[in-house]
Amino acid sequence: MDDFQKIEKIGEGTYGVVYKGRNKITGQIVAMKKIRLETEDEGIPSTAIREISLLKELKHPNVVSLEDVLMEENRLYLIFEFLSMDLKKYMDSLPAEKMMDPELVKSYMYQITAAMLFCHKRRVLHRDLKPQNLLINKEGVIKVADFGLGRSFGIPVRNYTHEIVTLWYRAPEVLLGSPRYSCPVDVWSIGCIFAEMATRKPLFQGDSEIDQLFRMFRILRTPTEEIWPGVTSLPDYKSTFPCWTQNNLASQVSNLDSAGIDLLQKCLVYDPMLRISAKKILEHKYFDGFEQCNIPTE
Repeated sequence: MDDFQKIEKIGEGTYGVVYKGRNKITGQIVAMKKIRLETEDEGIPSTAIREISLLKELKHPNVVSLEDVLMEENRLYLIFEFLSMDLKKYMDSLPAEKMMDPELVKSYMYQITAAMLFCHKRRVLHRDLKPQNLLINKEGVIKVADFGLGRSFGIPVRNYTHEIVTLWYRAPEVLLGSPRYSCPVDVWSIGCIFAEMATRKPLFQGDSEIDQLFRMFRILRTPTEEIWPGVTSLPDYKSTFPCWTQNNLASQVSNLDSAGIDLLQKCLVYDPMLRISAKKILEHKYFDGFEQCNIPTE
């Protein structure tokens, strides 16, 4: 720890306080996540070990880089590269009537998806994608951060605990209690973030799990066996759910072009088996003419 100096507290992370800091030797500005260990003999929490092991493997221009892992007494510090702004703060900072530049939306959508494709190929789910953990810099780079709840998954996908994803970005299979889920949960979150970038308004702002589901159903219609085989057998499905029959998604995102709306519809398909993959998102016509070489690398 002698090599690092704390500058200021910048927030509360999943496990503890996050500081802005400086590497005294190189001068590099870093984010220092402090993880408090309850007792000496308990050792490092398994959640932290999971995050560390994941992030050390995940070296990609659109994934926040874990630079170092340090112990000090009963505290563990994770040293990450520092980015001063997240997507939520950026959107909140824009004047009320101002929309994000459509080309920036497209670039961010591409970069976020490229990061998730990289993770999914390595059998890593994020499971907590939201604007608050997408970090940006002034050069136009966006990076996925906070794999606090990410977890390597084997195939077949194991049963998971349900402690994931802020409600607004949570996939319907998770909300309906599916004991098995995989990469499509992240694609659903990407779709919700895409809509929010295009409109500056979260698409489904539920304040409980049932409210979240009903907000989805109102906009996308109530799922049936016909459009999502097996849905009525999921643990939290109720035959008494109100029956909305129209898909009104296009009217919610009127400033997306037709290709953008088509891509959003494909990200928000109820049946996870039919939902578009990260790989297919990058091949979608929405990105036709989009120059990958224009994506900043740092």
